[in-house]
Amino acid sequence: MKHFEVNFDGLVGPTHNYAGLSYGNVASLNNASAASSPKQAAKQGLQKMKALTDMGMIQGVLAPQERPDLDTLRRLGFTGSDQRVLEEAAKKAPEVLLACCSASSMWTANAATVSPSADTADGRVHFTPANLTNKFHRSLEPQVTGRILKATFNNDKYFAHHTHLPDNEHFGDEGAANHTRLCRDYGHAGVEVFVFGRYAFNTSKPAPKRFPARHTYEACQAVARLHGLSDDTVVYIQQNPDVIDQGVFHNDVISVGNQNVLFYHEQAFADTQAKLDEIQRKFGHSDLHFIKVATDQVSVQEAVKTYLFNTQIITLPDGNMAIIAPTECQESESVSRYLDELVTLGTPIKNVHYFDVKQSMRNGGGPACLRLRVAMTDQEVDAVNPNTLINDAQFERLNQWVDKHYRDQLNVDDLRDPQLVMESRTALDELTQILKLGSVYPFQQD
Repeated sequence: MKHFEVNFDGLVGPTHNYAGLSYGNVASLNNASAASSPKQAAKQGLQKMKALTDMGMIQGVLAPQERPDLDTLRRLGFTGSDQRVLEEAAKKAPEVLLACCSASSMWTANAATVSPSADTADGRVHFTPANLTNKFHRSLEPQVTGRILKATFNNDKYFAHHTHLPDNEHFGDEGAANHTRLCRDYGHAGVEVFVFGRYAFNTSKPAPKRFPARHTYEACQAVARLHGLSDDTVVYIQQNPDVIDQGVFHNDVISVGNQNVLFYHEQAFADTQAKLDEIQRKFGHSDLHFIKVATDQVSVQEAVKTYLFNTQIITLPDGNMAIIAPTECQESESVSRYLDELVTLGTPIKNVHYFDVKQSMRNGGGPACLRLRVAMTDQEVDAVNPNTLINDAQFERLNQWVDKHYRDQLNVDDLRDPQLVMESRTALDELTQILKLGSVYPFQQD
């Protein structure tokens, strides 16, 4: 039996825009109200997906959400035709309209937490969509995310799907952006590392003071229970409250793991050494590489600016690891110098590949934000909806679909355009046919 880690990247939606909705995400706030290019963003994402398939990786795609979210606007009291709903929302609650137009589902690291079959009690791959309660614009996603995941992983013999956690900040869950898995091999039982920002029921514990801690300890515990994980193979780590206050809104902005490598900044965690010791103990005696980046090598500010840790570490078919990094890392003197040295240090990481994902980066999401990792056996891969896997033909088909439906440029004011609703729905309806997802969107079920 063969084992793989498959990356499922989020396809950028037709309403990709810079509205600065994510308080605590420095890049998102700094680029608020700039003009965006949905077409360029979608193509940059597809190019990265195609490049990974060309490297010999199995690569999937997850469909975006329907936006503008007119159902939510109606639920909030706006009535009449689609045009009237948009006009009234733009006039009376412009911030709410912007939130209901967000294309942030492109960052599928936040879509769900995934536990592979080697780790779970029933031997199936488990999925729990993240509730994303801390940000209103993202809290609109979990229901449709669940439908898309079920349409992608649509075989009950191999895949188990859970309802997202209760929609309350006590169980704030940001998905795989705060979860990583360490293992000898993708098919062997591993150690699942859940990172959280605060304790919801014990407010005497340390917490950030400036920016919100979006993910709670209690949410981590709940997902581990739902997935049937053993206490012997789970480690809960609190994120350093000080780095959250420096703009590290998710753990995947300051740390990333793959197989027997944990790549992290020295300021990433609270109680670092004790937690690394626990990981080592639960991992066993095998070779485990803790790669620490010191502050005097790369500052937290530079790590956030370049998304050094929001890179993907992938294991290539030859067994060596490579880092998939944004070009911002290449453009930074300290980060490029560090990465040039890293590949010479004798760790499993032997190469760095740089990609232009600037449309995503400007909104605060790097290569790792764009993908949800799913470790699977070859039988499980065969059970995935094959239309959601990228090959040459599907890459061409999706590029043509983007060319046909996406705007070259989008300004925040364009989000009130009723024509955008029609364009988006036409595009998504066609996409569900290309990917053979069935009726996952509200407009398809009306």
